[in-house]
Amino acid sequence: MKDELQDTKDFLQDISDNIHYFVRDNVPSDLALTCQIILKFVFLAGLVYLLDFLFKILVNTIFKYFFDKEKFPVLKSIYQSRITNSIVHLGALSFAETALRSVFWRHPKSFEFLGVIVSVAIIFVIAGMLFRALSALRNYFVIKQDYYKIMALNAISESVKIFGIFILTVVGICVIFGIKGGTILGSLGAITAVLVLVFRDTILGFVTGLHVATSKSMKVGDWIGIPKYNIEGNISDISLLTTKITNFDKTVSTIPTYDLLTTEIKNLQIMSESNTRRIKKSIYFNINSFKFLDDEEIERLKDINLISEYLEGKSIEIRKEKEKLAHKDKIVNGRQLTNIGVFRYYAQKYIENDPDVEKKGVMMVRQLDITPQGLPLEIYCFANDSKWERFEQIQADIFDHLLVASKEFDLQVMQVSVKV
Repeated sequence: MKDELQDTKDFLQDISDNIHYFVRDNVPSDLALTCQIILKFVFLAGLVYLLDFLFKILVNTIFKYFFDKEKFPVLKSIYQSRITNSIVHLGALSFAETALRSVFWRHPKSFEFLGVIVSVAIIFVIAGMLFRALSALRNYFVIKQDYYKIMALNAISESVKIFGIFILTVVGICVIFGIKGGTILGSLGAITAVLVLVFRDTILGFVTGLHVATSKSMKVGDWIGIPKYNIEGNISDISLLTTKITNFDKTVSTIPTYDLLTTEIKNLQIMSESNTRRIKKSIYFNINSFKFLDDEEIERLKDINLISEYLEGKSIEIRKEKEKLAHKDKIVNGRQLTNIGVFRYYAQKYIENDPDVEKKGVMMVRQLDITPQGLPLEIYCFANDSKWERFEQIQADIFDHLLVASKEFDLQVMQVSVKV
């Protein structure tokens, strides 16, 4: 192997010498040195470019014809991110670093200067290869549709890029000026607080990205609501510093990514995916319209199919209990049916029989605390369609019916008048 390498060096030295003597014999002496260096550099650069071009064709051809990228998503991710190109560049630059001594052996100062340039180029290629590796990971997770890991990787990759550029700059300065890395890093200790202050949002965004990804609380495409900003829409992008949300009015809101960790956020995506949406709305009744039901009113309400059996059973039950009471003719003694209680039972049976209400969800009609506007009777259930337009229609149909049906029970719905 050493003999082969020596043969290569001798071969390059021969070409370098031919260029050297050709220029010396055909170019004026005051321009000879400059022309020799330029021509040798062009020769070496052309040789490196040719090797890079040939190896790139070879590697891409192998990937294209000998690997099934559909069956192997890892290889597909690598191919799409062009990591192979970075490897080819690294190989070509490594050859250039080896060949420099042979091509510029007659020009030691040029050799040292070009050696620094090649070393810096290698550093940039390695950095680019690492960044492309992050892109390959992202491509792989996109293929797998693992959006939580994509979000974590976005936070990591943005942070790696920022700190990578910083480290790359330090290494580049060390290579160019021959300074020890410890000297530069040691001087940074005095301004650590300043750096933390400058990269505050970056650090918080990085932590937030990891938290959101590991907790799997939200991802790009989720339908969310942020009461603090009065925002409701779909997440279109989560980056290191900002998160974009496409609102339902077709506007786009941008918030700091770290707000995902510090602000109350409602994730409505689960509701959308389950195709159910909660109905939680109240009707306010005038308490003065509440009353006990007498036998005549009970008989009239028995014509309502949803509560006829209920009224029949309750009437018999209450009549038997009353027979044991003194002053049984007094309506207030013992249990009695009330118009608000019967209507509450009717509303419960109505939503239970509504085909647009999800039968596996909670279905409940309940009284809330009395307010100055009256007694709230809350309808709590889930519509079996989460699409906004259809949900609003289902909810409106339920309350349209109940508001009108309450008149059959002699109930008065409260109306709050506003003076203009």
